[in-house]
Amino acid sequence: MSLSVENLSFSYGQHAVLRDVTFAVEQGELLSVLGPNGVGKTTLFRCVLGTLTPRSGQITIDGLDLTAMPPRERARRIAYIPQIHPPTFGYTVLDTVLMGTSRQINAFRQPKAAQVRQAEEALEQVGAAHLRERNFAHLSGGEQQLVLIARALAQQAQVLMMDEPTSALDYGNQLRILQMVKRLAARGYTVILSTHNPQHALAFADRLLVLHDGTAAAVGKPPQVLTPALMETLYGVTVDFLDTASGPVLVPRVEGGGA
Repeated sequence: MSLSVENLSFSYGQHAVLRDVTFAVEQGELLSVLGPNGVGKTTLFRCVLGTLTPRSGQITIDGLDLTAMPPRERARRIAYIPQIHPPTFGYTVLDTVLMGTSRQINAFRQPKAAQVRQAEEALEQVGAAHLRERNFAHLSGGEQQLVLIARALAQQAQVLMMDEPTSALDYGNQLRILQMVKRLAARGYTVILSTHNPQHALAFADRLLVLHDGTAAAVGKPPQVLTPALMETLYGVTVDFLDTASGPVLVPRVEGGGA
């Protein structure tokens, strides 16, 4: 399932946040959205998800106008995985994942056996079936993120939108979550993932959308798009790129660094 955004613009009152942003992501691709704080990444996500209405532009999914779809129909195609946040209620892991099946049943109806199977299969896909009866609030950050991904998979949408999924995780869990996301793209999911870490984009993304000053500053393959000049523009830092057996590695020049 492919998603296309053309000439998307959005403003909060007179303040323009996004201006003529254009990009596309194909089935089986992992697109990373990169940019400094306040550049419009979250606003872009909200426009695609339908919680904000663009001032102009078009968003299509497999050629269909996404903005004209009712919420239930949109949810059939796109699932959202938020950043980790403290849960309000002490739901079990299974109950949390079952929430992803809500579009398939009428309001106030209990999930049926088919929905329970979907939730259990989603937990198995992310390797978290053993957490089934645990309290979601008592899980580690990495475990919670896996459960949120499972909830999105239970929704049975083919486009996964992930808002900085590693922002609250330690180094090891960051890598494990990104490896999981990469495997999901390889299985045919279309993944759009925002990040503050350019190294993550270099290591895992198939394509990169760089937002700067409300516009799409660059779109393309990460090794071609991420340059020292672009990093200077985005973050005001000087970096070098080192070639390694695992791919390019970004190394900032630190004043006073060295042995």
